[in-house]
Amino acid sequence: MPSTVLTLGLVSLLMDISSELVHALLPVFLASVVGASTVTIGLIEGVAEATAAITKVFSGALSDRIGNRKLLIGIGYGLAALTKPVFPLASTSGQILAARFIDRIGKGIREAPRDALIADVTPEGIRGASYGLRQSLDTIGAFAGPLLAVALMALYDDIRAVFWWSALPAVLAVLLILFGVHEPRTSAPEPRRNWPIHARELRRLPRAYWIVVAIGAVFALARFSEAFLVLKAQADGLALSLIPLVYVLMNLIYAGVAMPAGILSDRIGRSNVLTCGLVVLTAADLTLAFVPGLVGTAIGVALWGLYLGLSQGLLSALVADTAPPELRGTGFGLFNLVTGGALLIASLLAGWLWHAHGSQATFMAGAGFSLATLVLMMTALRTRPAPNA
Repeated sequence: MPSTVLTLGLVSLLMDISSELVHALLPVFLASVVGASTVTIGLIEGVAEATAAITKVFSGALSDRIGNRKLLIGIGYGLAALTKPVFPLASTSGQILAARFIDRIGKGIREAPRDALIADVTPEGIRGASYGLRQSLDTIGAFAGPLLAVALMALYDDIRAVFWWSALPAVLAVLLILFGVHEPRTSAPEPRRNWPIHARELRRLPRAYWIVVAIGAVFALARFSEAFLVLKAQADGLALSLIPLVYVLMNLIYAGVAMPAGILSDRIGRSNVLTCGLVVLTAADLTLAFVPGLVGTAIGVALWGLYLGLSQGLLSALVADTAPPELRGTGFGLFNLVTGGALLIASLLAGWLWHAHGSQATFMAGAGFSLATLVLMMTALRTRPAPNA
């Protein structure tokens, strides 16, 4: 496993600890302290993720053009670190939206170059394992952050005080990028004269790549923001100080499954593992919709984490499999633009359904999209298989 992959995974771990210290409590903070509605929460989450997706297109293309992925990775993580002090100081949903907007710009700047760099340095035969390792380390941070939030809430009993601690791991992540990530000249793409987002360049992306983009879009429609899992747990009576445990449970399973799923996809094909993931997501949504109480919520959240482990790293591996090496940054950026737009629609729809018809309608819609995605994927990938599909 290339050392660059491990280092980027550790950076992701630190930044996720920082982000999840905030995100584990943010839906409750917005609803209980700021007074935002579920529609507003869905809007904030959807706009934040869509912003990241749009930014990824340009950062990925720019990394293809200048042949320097590390610079953009550092800028992206640096912007995210700068937003952390805003959350404990915020008093309106508009301020939270602005902080999330800038934070997600940073996410958008860093992610496509980071994912492209992993593909640059990793042999094809272990590509699924490499993305799985990075995703596992990222997700370890995603459940360590909420655990730390639980401990800090027990200590302070003040959400704003917990938010202040998010700055420390964010700064450490930036320092690790500066001093621990070394981009080999041989792995960097040659600088390009033409801007990669050009019709001539887009025509060079193969049909298999566009099939992967379409599948990713419907995957995003089926998977709205995890903020609604937190709201479901709160509605079922989970104590405020224990709310971060929703993310702990989900991400603990996610982290444990991501790398084995990537290794398995290298051996039996990506589509087989992704199919299992969609079946699990459908079961998660149906459980959250129809099994009452905290026991049903816990089972649904656990199944949601299993789905994430079986899908997210594999979608990245499919993009790396199908995008030409000289257009990998652009390929990841376009993929994330389309899926981010779909996630915005899904989050807004989830918030509206919850507001108008209750939580059951939200999760029933998610189950419907999951089944539709399963049909599309089984048809598209099996009739026109991509590499490792």
